[in-house]
Amino acid sequence: MKNYNSTLRKQSFIQGTLILLAAGIINRMLGFIPRIALPRIIGSEGVGLYQLGYPFFLVLMTVITGGIPLAIAKMVAEAEGENRPDKSRQILRTGLALTVGMAILFTFIALISASWVATVLLPDPRVYYVFIGMIPMLGIVAVSAVYRGYFQGRQNMIPSAFSSVLETIVRILFMLWFSWLLLPKGMAFAAAGAMLGVTVGEIAGMLALLWQYYVILQKDKKAGSSAPAEQANPTDGMLTLPAVERKNTPMLTRMLGIAIPVTAGRLVGSFSYLLESIITARSLALAGIATAAATSQYGNLQGMVIPLLLLPGALTSSLAVSLVPSLSEAAARRDTPTIHKRLHQALRLALVTGAPFAVMMYILAEPLCTLLYGNTDTAPMLRLMAPFALFLYVQAPLQAALQAMDRPGRALVNTLIGAVVKIILIFTLASRPEYGIYGAIIAIIINSILVTLLHGYSVVTQISLRLRLSDLIKTVAAMIITGAGVHYVYTAIPLSGTQWIQFLYAVACGMALYSSLCLLTGLFSLRDLDRLNFLKRWR
Repeated sequence: MKNYNSTLRKQSFIQGTLILLAAGIINRMLGFIPRIALPRIIGSEGVGLYQLGYPFFLVLMTVITGGIPLAIAKMVAEAEGENRPDKSRQILRTGLALTVGMAILFTFIALISASWVATVLLPDPRVYYVFIGMIPMLGIVAVSAVYRGYFQGRQNMIPSAFSSVLETIVRILFMLWFSWLLLPKGMAFAAAGAMLGVTVGEIAGMLALLWQYYVILQKDKKAGSSAPAEQANPTDGMLTLPAVERKNTPMLTRMLGIAIPVTAGRLVGSFSYLLESIITARSLALAGIATAAATSQYGNLQGMVIPLLLLPGALTSSLAVSLVPSLSEAAARRDTPTIHKRLHQALRLALVTGAPFAVMMYILAEPLCTLLYGNTDTAPMLRLMAPFALFLYVQAPLQAALQAMDRPGRALVNTLIGAVVKIILIFTLASRPEYGIYGAIIAIIINSILVTLLHGYSVVTQISLRLRLSDLIKTVAAMIITGAGVHYVYTAIPLSGTQWIQFLYAVACGMALYSSLCLLTGLFSLRDLDRLNFLKRWR
């Protein structure tokens, strides 16, 4: 008999991915409202102040939560597979106690070190107000992360998707409002207002998660009281596969055993981002660029260009989140064919969906930056980074696969190697006047290529995965043809009207051409819709 408790809400791998993808696309599109409006309110210099403070928040949140949400998702998935919702809730309580305690400790540390960070570590003391504005978020984000891990472990992605969309909407409103209100007090206060707006959004997202947990808890109680007696054997009628033997270790010990290597890996990424912001600012100063100009350039890169590149990351992030519980279940059953199938699905989706965005950002970099940000200063940066964006899109599913298969240490080493190379290159190149901010861009590109290749090698050797190079060749060919078509449409077929009309027309033609090429080459087919069970009800 099927597991009565999880059947009501559990989604398949593809369904869970699509739910998170829908939320991710909404969030990314909404997220461009402040990306477009905030530079017009506080300028690229204000955006730079905000971006200089943000890496510190990421480091603190990585230390506080780190791999705990992933550990909770993995452990809850196992408990739900055993039909033990009581154990799932115990895992949730343990995770909450751990993260809330850490959040209280690091909130105190952040308060007493804020002045030192702004005046010693960073070249611009105005970051102090942004740093203070982020501190209230630490505990809020910690609680939300634990609940998201719990829901993901139950393979119920709806609460995470709903809360993230609500958080984004509230954050945008208060981010722009607070920055506008505080602008008369100066650029530093305006940037701090933007950070306070993010805090309000996080509060809304946390409350949404708590409400959904309460609702689902009540449903669990009703389902449990009405469940038939034979529910005690959840594997009836299912093919029984050999399971991985697990030692009877204490819950907290097992949670930390999963979380600490993942946390270490994420700390490498977070510290790398933090060092990147510090060393980039210092290197630009060595190159003879004034502090205000360096802050503005860094704001252009981190606040405008990279968010555009990461727009298709809504899919790769969704794939990564859905892969962990899905692969964890398959690994527990030693079901290698399912692991291979899920990874092939994830990698193909990441490639095929990310490719057209990379093409559009390369070919239409100048009109895109003009339309979004009102200037073309960021267009050369975007054009340089766009062709290499595919490595970023593939990287997230590969890293999730390593974590799901209990190889977070391998992901840590790969990330550490890439971080060291990136930091060395930033210091070497960005401090030279002929490179400047483009030295940092070259370092980021090399980092993304190196880490993705290392992750891919680790996954291939771990599970003997055979990569489908034909998919890569077809995707690259489709990108080249699409790029030529978009360039021709935009430059040789002028339309009467605004630049927006010309831009959207070129994008629409490019997407139609790319989709046709994917269908012709078999990168995807109409039969793929048959795998989406929830769509059949509408057909």
